[in-house]
Amino acid sequence: MTANSVLIIGGGAIAGGYDADRVDSLPLTHAGAFSRDARFRLAAVVEPNQARRAAFQHRWGIPVASASLEDLAAGAGAFDVISICSPTAFHADHLAAAIQLKPRLIFAEKPLAGSLDEVAALVERCESEGIRLAVNYTRRWDPETQKLARQLRDGVWGKIRNVAGIYTKGVVHNGSHMIDLLRLLLGDLSITCVGLPLFDHWPDDPTVSASLVSHEGVPVQLGAGHAGDYALFELSLTTEHGQIRMIDGGMGWGLRRTGDSPHFAGYRALSQEQFLPGGYPHAMINAADNIAGALRDGEPLACTGRDAMAAQTLCAQIKDLALAAHANGLHA
Repeated sequence: MTANSVLIIGGGAIAGGYDADRVDSLPLTHAGAFSRDARFRLAAVVEPNQARRAAFQHRWGIPVASASLEDLAAGAGAFDVISICSPTAFHADHLAAAIQLKPRLIFAEKPLAGSLDEVAALVERCESEGIRLAVNYTRRWDPETQKLARQLRDGVWGKIRNVAGIYTKGVVHNGSHMIDLLRLLLGDLSITCVGLPLFDHWPDDPTVSASLVSHEGVPVQLGAGHAGDYALFELSLTTEHGQIRMIDGGMGWGLRRTGDSPHFAGYRALSQEQFLPGGYPHAMINAADNIAGALRDGEPLACTGRDAMAAQTLCAQIKDLALAAHANGLHA
């Protein structure tokens, strides 16, 4: 079986940098995941910085390296997969250029573009060209998160009473991970109110607190931390049969289940928290596996362009409402 050829656009952290010095650990990057899977071969990389390009090419044993897509395209053959790992400002242009190269599948970092109109146009172009589009909302491929989503759908935890999440580093950039995760677990969401913008990292993408509600009426509180303090991405679900807590972005989980109170007869109470390892380190390996299945058998992708567009739409609404309140003279 011929391995699927992969072009990686960008040579930074998520492209392969997080795995630059990791040999035996589970990979956290595009290059790391594809290089571990015999169904893929890293065929080319595009990275404008010469030193970074040379280091990336050497680290991953990539035969072709180019400073730009234009230079690469002049002599490039067809690629089965194109991974877009460039800085956010270049996502839209690189996605449009990748579509011109007509790969079978594009695996893109988020956000796909700066405006919702651009996102919609790019998603529709992929669909019209018959190009599969996967977007790296990583927890979609986390096996423990997928397990929780199934359990919630099957009623294992009973009714969901309340959900609270907290994040840092921009409502579109990092908050969209939380919104996509909430959509995976709860379905469609609508906004009830938003807080004021907190510019803790990106000058044009504030971190914003918000209150939302699911289509089944579950209240959701979205809290804003500060990226200057530390990275934070955690989620807590209170349900009929207990509490579930995502710790450190999915690196761990805390579970509390209901039972008879050890102190007060006739009362129900929550158990001591049970800590379990998370599945986040397996996410990129699972993403590569899902992509291979999509290419071979038409397997559904765990996260599509439509999923990403829905998450970014909600995040853009939260951001716009917060900025409008700020512009109208409200202050944190």
